[in-house]
Amino acid sequence: MRSHKPILYLLFISLLIFSMAPAASALSDDDKACMGCHESDLSMTFGNGETQKLKVNQQEVEKSVHGMIGCSTCHGFTAENHPKRSYKSKREHSSLSARECQKCHNALDNPIHKKLISESATKTICSDCHGFHAVKRVRELAKGNQYCLTCHNRELTVHYKDGFKENVQIKEDVLNNSVHKNLSCIDCHVRVSAESHPVRDFKTKRDFSVVMAEHCRRCHFDKYSKTLEGIHFKALSQGNAKAPICTDCHGTHAMASARNNKLANAKKCEKCHSAIYAIYAKSVHGSALIRENIEDVPICSDCHKAHDNAGPHTADFRVSVPQTCAGCHAKKEIMQKYGLSTRVVDTYLQDFHGVTMKFYKQYGKTEKQIAVCIDCHGVHDIMKTKGENAALIKANLVKRCQKCHAGATAAFPDSWISHYEPDIKKAPMVFFIDWGYKIFIPFMIIGLVLQIILHMWRYIVNR
Repeated sequence: MRSHKPILYLLFISLLIFSMAPAASALSDDDKACMGCHESDLSMTFGNGETQKLKVNQQEVEKSVHGMIGCSTCHGFTAENHPKRSYKSKREHSSLSARECQKCHNALDNPIHKKLISESATKTICSDCHGFHAVKRVRELAKGNQYCLTCHNRELTVHYKDGFKENVQIKEDVLNNSVHKNLSCIDCHVRVSAESHPVRDFKTKRDFSVVMAEHCRRCHFDKYSKTLEGIHFKALSQGNAKAPICTDCHGTHAMASARNNKLANAKKCEKCHSAIYAIYAKSVHGSALIRENIEDVPICSDCHKAHDNAGPHTADFRVSVPQTCAGCHAKKEIMQKYGLSTRVVDTYLQDFHGVTMKFYKQYGKTEKQIAVCIDCHGVHDIMKTKGENAALIKANLVKRCQKCHAGATAAFPDSWISHYEPDIKKAPMVFFIDWGYKIFIPFMIIGLVLQIILHMWRYIVNR
């Protein structure tokens, strides 16, 4: 006897597929009666003067997930029994109509729905996100960021346990102009999806920001690993919740490239270092950036680094200063624009300070306090060496010299020709002595070699 199991399995699968297929949404006779009026250009006027069109698109209703339940199921009346109702405003009408949704859908089962509805019965209602007649399944709406924006493009507020309230409305154009415009919301907001949106209770907004910033490492692990060596991460790990995190510098939804707009990047540092920024703004670098919009000048992250920012008081940071300054002052294409020498770093490394520093660095004695660029020129308050500031710079230079050279007088710095190679106008005596040595030393060497050759020739001849 042949088994009927294959036929039963086939029948079962067919029934299963049929049950999963969307039901036919052809309108009933009662619904067609409703459409007889609502296909025309009807409108309703509310107590406050607002108007609303009552025209319904039949195709939208048929394609809707509610296409099979009929008009009267939600609206509560039929074509024969259609009482006239008046409302104060369009919003009142929408909120009262949305109450019908809870007859079939218990919104309180969803924690996000429960939270929104409990905060205000009229501020956020079902139809704001799901629509009216063209209601679709959640999985049909969940495409890209548009699904999230059905709620988050509205005035929504999140409450923290400390009482702080934050507006979580997101503008679509902000996302489209961000460097993350090709990412979806759930790429950063993990554990959130169309089907699952847990309520997250944080004590403060800062707690939430710190947790969210941890997700940046999923894509930017190279940058994240550098931050582990920086002073900001160290401060954060020691309990300083105010220490900068990724979003403090890069932003959240309106995230811009850190390579663009130097002034905007410098102002981010101002949030925590306002006193230092005020000094920088008056310096030769800061004033050029702020007043003249010259972006060739360095900002905070150029000297201190962005992610693995080091403490400026450490020995390693100190010995790296000449190379940091060389990042700009040794570049010919930049220095030529402003008539500055590209030899400032080389001349420093060739004089007694630079040679000594290289010697100590080579043998690991970086704790030795050898003068570097910032000792003479300043740190954030760097000024031009010529003009009205010349006298002040010289006075500061004398004080710096006296730290290592006790008894140094006001004329002491004059014995140093700075970064400039001597010429007839600047340090003429040094210039002529230098040329004298350039002539005298080769003459002496040639003479010595000639004497040796003559001595050897005389020895060979007399042999």
